[in-house]
Amino acid sequence: MPTPLSLTIVPGINDSNEKHWQSRWQATQTDAVRIRPASWDEPDLENWIAAVDAAVTTPDTILVAHSLGCLAAAAWLAQKPGRVRGALLVAPPDRFGAGFPQAAPSFRSAEPVLLGVPALVIASADDPYCALGTARNLAAAWGAGFVDVGNAGHLNAASKLGAWPAGRAILDEFAHSLAGMVR
Repeated sequence: MPTPLSLTIVPGINDSNEKHWQSRWQATQTDAVRIRPASWDEPDLENWIAAVDAAVTTPDTILVAHSLGCLAAAAWLAQKPGRVRGALLVAPPDRFGAGFPQAAPSFRSAEPVLLGVPALVIASADDPYCALGTARNLAAAWGAGFVDVGNAGHLNAASKLGAWPAGRAILDEFAHSLAGMVR
């Protein structure tokens, strides 16, 4: 069921393939838009911020970010406060963790700041790219709510979530709460 607001999909490094829940959600939401940075495999933060900016066409939008995309979405929100209704940030990576992509050094500079819009961080207790406590601290720094989904890996295609109906239910509840807010 589509949300009452538009979605801007902000994948992580290498984009989200057709088995990833982001791609599946995009396929069911006819007004969803995906960012198109110049490079998926050697990401540059400024380029990804510009790609988010180009993809957001209406203020009635929720950013739906995964992994490295969470850092890009948060950095964009710091530069463009109030341009969207909210942000769903799934499996943010630890910028200083051992598993952080070496191909994305510019993303290490994405200091967490208050996002200025309602936001929700979803994290897994056994995410190899970010300890649960680090994800919880990021949520607090961003001024976001926090949902621990238990042991589900990196919440990507390798986690075999399919369309991830539990995540979609969280998104839909979040979207409906935002749709009712007066701007």
